[in-house]
Amino acid sequence: MQIKIHTDGGALGNPGPSAIGIVIETPDSKKTYAEDIGEGTNNEAEYKALIFALKKTKSLIGSAKAKESHLTCFADSELMVNQLNHRYQIKNDRIAKFFIEIWNLMLEYKKVEFVHVPREKNQEADDLVKSIFAKRKQRSFI
Repeated sequence: MQIKIHTDGGALGNPGPSAIGIVIETPDSKKTYAEDIGEGTNNEAEYKALIFALKKTKSLIGSAKAKESHLTCFADSELMVNQLNHRYQIKNDRIAKFFIEIWNLMLEYKKVEFVHVPREKNQEADDLVKSIFAKRKQRSFI
């Protein structure tokens, strides 16, 4: 099964309030998720979005289908994609832990690849992150 995943993460202030946005497209459906994830950096949010997506995909399709699935993960974080593709070193201990978690989650699937895309090709995931920030801003005025 071919599955496309778009992820994005962001932080206001970097570090600051953080959010993630995920779009998971299977042959049968398209699901979107947006969550406030507390405080952190942009890079941490990008990794947390991908971790969320890999876990959620498995829960949506089940373990048996996951083992037969090819995931293509699109993200606009050049740093994260290049780290996951072993082109850039990881120098931050927190990011290294996220990297290891993703590497372990990849074992649940037949194939997982990471592709860098410009922000405009990741618009839906980016808009989901912005929707969380907009809700946060509205709550602060109440």
